[in-house]
Amino acid sequence: MALIGLCMLWAAPVRSLDLMGGDFRLHGFASLTLVNTTDNNFFGYSDDRVDRNFTEVGMNASWRLTSDVQLAAELLSHRAGGTDDGRVRVDYGLIDWTPLSREEGRAGIRLGRIKTAYGLYNKTRDVPFTRPSIILPQSIYFERTRNLTVSADGAEIYAERYGDAGSLFASFAYGQPQTDTDAAKVALVGLHRPGNLDSSLAPDLQVFYEGSGGMYRLGLTATRLDLRYKPGFGDRLQAGRFKLTPLILSAQFNAENWSLTSEYAFRRTSVSDFGRFFYNGTADGRSYYLQGSYRLAPRWEALLRYDAYYADNHDRDGKRFAAATGIPGFTRFAKDWTAGLRLTSPHSSCCALKCTELTVRVSWRYRTIRTRRLCVATGTTSCCKPPSAFSHR
Repeated sequence: MALIGLCMLWAAPVRSLDLMGGDFRLHGFASLTLVNTTDNNFFGYSDDRVDRNFTEVGMNASWRLTSDVQLAAELLSHRAGGTDDGRVRVDYGLIDWTPLSREEGRAGIRLGRIKTAYGLYNKTRDVPFTRPSIILPQSIYFERTRNLTVSADGAEIYAERYGDAGSLFASFAYGQPQTDTDAAKVALVGLHRPGNLDSSLAPDLQVFYEGSGGMYRLGLTATRLDLRYKPGFGDRLQAGRFKLTPLILSAQFNAENWSLTSEYAFRRTSVSDFGRFFYNGTADGRSYYLQGSYRLAPRWEALLRYDAYYADNHDRDGKRFAAATGIPGFTRFAKDWTAGLRLTSPHSSCCALKCTELTVRVSWRYRTIRTRRLCVATGTTSCCKPPSAFSHR
């Protein structure tokens, strides 16, 4: 499967406001993605046509009440074909209390709808211009399960330690994933299911080390999702259960004009009790990507990435799965090449009352299975950076 992307930006006036002496900040961003594919559909009806059903519009704000207490929240409309309808929702909303803050480090707690620490990019994936490419590597950051992993309702404790040998960041969260949307249900049981999805409280642990002022970063993320499906009226599925236990290792090296990034995931997946009309089984999956980017000029950046995904490491080509279920084996693995080019507008500006960044991206993606995909996609217009209450990065 081949996927090629041409980044054509839709831009709207986007502003950043600093009020109350800078204690209150308001940011906005918007993106429109144009998609064209061959022999397949991607976030809408894109086969041999240009589709516009992949958009993101968001507004976030932060308010520092005192030196150690800050509020942060974001409203987001995320439209992605048939998996997300673009309904406005609270992507995150939290209070951040930092009782310990010194030159050598800080520690605190966040309460509310908190961002999920998941690999290198998950905490800022909602803001398009913070992503390294139009679409994050799907071997690690599944777009179809975005709502389940982007944030959770609960609490997070965090600690950061700074020193001459480097900086250490650690966090542990315990919360309820967002399962109350159709987008979360579609990702696991498909379209037009009358039942509901529920989840147990999910733990999330992340530890990162940064050396030489961020030149290199090493990290580990461990989480667990325990999801239950409750059938609706006339449902062919029974009351089933999903258990997902990913462990992610992350590494990144940043030089002056180039960077190299890689992440590797171990995924234990268990699907049970759905009945004979749904696949039930256990698998140990593996996935990874290797990504390089190079700054060609002050406003130009190129990217090249290879990523691979195997739903079952003991059945990498999916043949045993296909024999048992009748479902094509190529649905159980993916091997993608992605190439990209990013241009930041020379008209980007930043001042006390206005900060606008215009980004244009071109992407090309090739998937090595028997079908072929050609895609045209686009980038973002963004305003400054998101509030930093939820992330040290």
